[in-house]
Amino acid sequence: MGMGMTITEKIIATHAHKERVAPGELVQVKVDLALANDITAPLSIKELEKYGIEKIFDPRRVVLVADHNTPCKDIPSAQNVKLMRDFARKHGIPYFFEGGTVGIEHVLLPELGLVLPGDLVVGADSHTCTYGALGAFSTGMGSTDIAAAWALGETWLKVPESLKFVYEGERRPFVTGKDFILFTIGQIGVDGARYCAMEFTGSAIAALSMDERFTMANMAIEAGAKNGIMAADEKTLSYVRATGVTREPKLYFSDPEATYRQVFTIDVSQIEPQVALPHLPENVRSVGSLPRIEIQQAVIGSCTNGRIEDLRMAASILRGQKVHPGVRLLIFPGSPRVLLEAEKEGLLRIFLEAGAVLAPPSCGPCLGGHLGVLAEGERCISTTNRNFVGRMGHVKSEVYLANPYVAASSAILGYIAGPDRL
Repeated sequence: MGMGMTITEKIIATHAHKERVAPGELVQVKVDLALANDITAPLSIKELEKYGIEKIFDPRRVVLVADHNTPCKDIPSAQNVKLMRDFARKHGIPYFFEGGTVGIEHVLLPELGLVLPGDLVVGADSHTCTYGALGAFSTGMGSTDIAAAWALGETWLKVPESLKFVYEGERRPFVTGKDFILFTIGQIGVDGARYCAMEFTGSAIAALSMDERFTMANMAIEAGAKNGIMAADEKTLSYVRATGVTREPKLYFSDPEATYRQVFTIDVSQIEPQVALPHLPENVRSVGSLPRIEIQQAVIGSCTNGRIEDLRMAASILRGQKVHPGVRLLIFPGSPRVLLEAEKEGLLRIFLEAGAVLAPPSCGPCLGGHLGVLAEGERCISTTNRNFVGRMGHVKSEVYLANPYVAASSAILGYIAGPDRL
């Protein structure tokens, strides 16, 4: 066993006040941030009330985001948001987001500088692993664990083994971070990284923008990972500086002699735009190899692909085009800031002139919540992260996952195809 440590092990060790940690070890760690949304927070709040816990560890380290079923789609969702609002008021929690301040939690938090490199973040949402793109350790947990973290400011976890993914080479046109991660999940399977840290590295990762890195880290959970992570570099730091946050980022890097369970090398020049077919994210094919698959809906947005660059990709394809008459194209910007930026750049006009539906920043149809639920037999191409049975509506509907270029071109053509078919 080498004495070196991975970036994941170093962040955990620091938060456990230990010199070093090793995979398999159970540790108690201090938490920098604990978040929950309008589906998961109510359970955490009720848990605290059940035990009569009147105090949370630090109101500035608790984040509540009403992003799943808002603007409230029904009475139960309105009750849930009210419960969160009352809880935030009672405990003086400044980071409660609803209405015009709400964005999809995993787009909103990095943008506001609430997560920084070196942080340890837990969230009552499986896609909390998104923040690994900043060089933070972040992972999803159940609502009960989050309640405990709110009360104590710490949690326990098992140190994961690390898998290293080295991406090299020049990418082809219309290939994005989404394709890197879909391709990778296609290679290792939906449990290929179960309870491991997926560490993304190599020259092709360095070449990715922050928006694309978020997309990759976001989908680590789709391979069963505990977390996805990339070391911070100059791009990360300029992203962090742009948030205006004054807190100092802490930079960690894996030691050359760190131990990995396995190392994978991926030549990205071999990757074409990818599509995950129903009903698993591992069921991946290159878009060019697909038969003609007609669609009724296309969704661009979510915590995976709802950032400004994703909307720019979509707009570059939709400019001067029309959505196919048999298709509903729904666009979900990830946050108010993304929406405002898209407005400034004239992207919203492109979407509306093409015949797309513009939705408010929210999780919307990704989880079959609202604003685009599928009927029996309907097929949807989506830039989201999951395509399980019934994920977006009826159990006999189908979801196909792709990047924003492919989702946009498919919306125009009426069947799944890349921009080269236009």
